[in-house]
Amino acid sequence: MNPLVEFCISNLANGAQETYDILENDPDIDVLEYGCLSYCSLCDQNLYALVNGDIVEADTPEELTKKIYQYIEENPLF
Repeated sequence: MNPLVEFCISNLANGAQETYDILENDPDIDVLEYGCLSYCSLCDQNLYALVNGDIVEADTPEELTKKIYQYIEENPLF
């Protein structure tokens, strides 16, 4: 079972698309996008993704990518 990373389509448009593209090409991560994840106030202020149900947020796409990989490493599914 791979880690699951979920993105809001509005947050992708706000700058998280770069992170989405990187993770989408990683065969060890499952990536999904939704019309809305219901974190509108967070979405309006930062880039973020849900990683296995937990919020990971950052100011830049590069930082978001790094924090997602770090979260996955520190919180294995098994």
